[in-house]
Order: sequence, then structure tokens, then C-alpha cells
Amino acid sequence: MKNIAGIIVLIHLLLANNSLNGQNQSLGYKRDSILYQSTFKNEKTVKDWIMEGKGKLYFNGGWMHMYSPSESGHHVLWCPMEIPGNFIAEWEMQNLKTDAGLCIVFFSAKAKTGKDIFNSEIPSRNGRFRQYTKSKYFNNYHISYYANAKDKPGREISHLRKNTGFKKVQVGEPGIPIESKNIHKISLVKKHDHIIMFVDDRKIIDWKDESDDQNVWQEGRIGLRQMKWTHFRYRNFKVWELIKN
Repeated sequence: MKNIAGIIVLIHLLLANNSLNGQNQSLGYKRDSILYQSTFKNEKTVKDWIMEGKGKLYFNGGWMHMYSPSESGHHVLWCPMEIPGNFIAEWEMQNLKTDAGLCIVFFSAKAKTGKDIFNSEIPSRNGRFRQYTKSKYFNNYHISYYANAKDKPGREISHLRKNTGFKKVQVGEPGIPIESKNIHKISLVKKHDHIIMFVDDRKIIDWKDESDDQNVWQEGRIGLRQMKWTHFRYRNFKVWELIKN
């Protein structure tokens, strides 16, 4: 019996190890090659990232801190490459200022002309929300996964919106707990029209865009947005393409 119990434990350990290497069982999707990664441990690891608005970065102990000095303005930090429409993105983060804040991820951000959102035809942006949610120039999805804004405290519930238009398409589960000082792992999955987000191993968003193919947003930029009261630190940002099946 002891041998059988030991074998069962070993099987569970092997399955767990496989989950961390190539296939995360909780996500249910297989990862293909890695598309982009950054440890966020120093300035060199984000030299090509683009900051919009009054956000500042500093680095300490292997983490990237993002905040707005004197809470002067909202801000978005953009990944330096466009990501295909089928991906898994993961990063770790920790709240250092639990009295107020709000975190959003933009993804599939693409100009309506099919160009990159940083092409010269699109006016520059400064972190104001409507420039991203009601833009005349580009589309995207966004998820608010930490919601404790100073003007609307304690919401906590995650929202998924489709832009342009600020259309709320799903009210999800609570995101990062508003008073948590723990390190949390965020996982964002997009497979064509299917969008899923996890905080640690807990699913908070699960939605399918039932629009016609032309109006399901696909490849584009990923951006990390914070409202001006927010101070989180981040590390280990990675994006994989999904295995096609």
C-alpha cells in the first residue's frame, strides 16, 4: 500500500511539473514558442517599452516598480512588439499601495487601418482613458483586474470591455483582492475569439466574442495601465504563441 501511495504522489508531482513546462493544465491550452519575455529587473529589460502619461519606473530587487509621482496622472506601459491573436501572456505583480489603485491590461490594440498603434498617423496619447476606449483610430480589448479606484473604491470585480466604444462585454469575478499585499501571477489567454484571465489559478474572465471574424480583434499591442493612485511592482513578463490545433 505504501508503494502504491508513493506512486500516486509521484504521478501528481509529474503532472504538476508538466503543467509548468509547456502546458498549464489550469489554462487548458498548449504553448508554442515564446514570442517575448522580459524579467523587468532593470532598465535594460524595458528599454524598448513605451510609456504614455505621467508614469515612472524604477527597479529594485529584481522588480520593476510603476507609479505616478505625486499621483499626477494615469499611465500606460506598452510592450515593444505586436502579439498575434492567439497567445498566452503571464506576469507577476504585487501591490505596494493598497489604499487606492486600478490596474488594466489592454490587448489586441491595433489601428483601424491595420497599422501599428504607434504609426505616425495616430496622435500621441497621454494616459487619459477615453483615448484608448473611445478612440477614432484604434481598437482593443481591456480587462480591469485590480479595481479600487479612489473615486470608486472597493469595486474589486473584474470587467472585460471591447473598444472602441467602451462596451462592457463581461462582468467577471473579483480580481486581485483590494487589500492583498501578496505576489500574484496573472495569466491572460486569447485564442481567436475566446478570452480568459486568471489571477493565480482562479479564473476571473471567460468570454467569447461572437462577432463576425472581421470584428474580432486579433494581433496587436499589449499595454499595462495604472490609474494615478496606483503603485504595483512587476516581474517575469512572458508571452507565448498558442499551439494551433
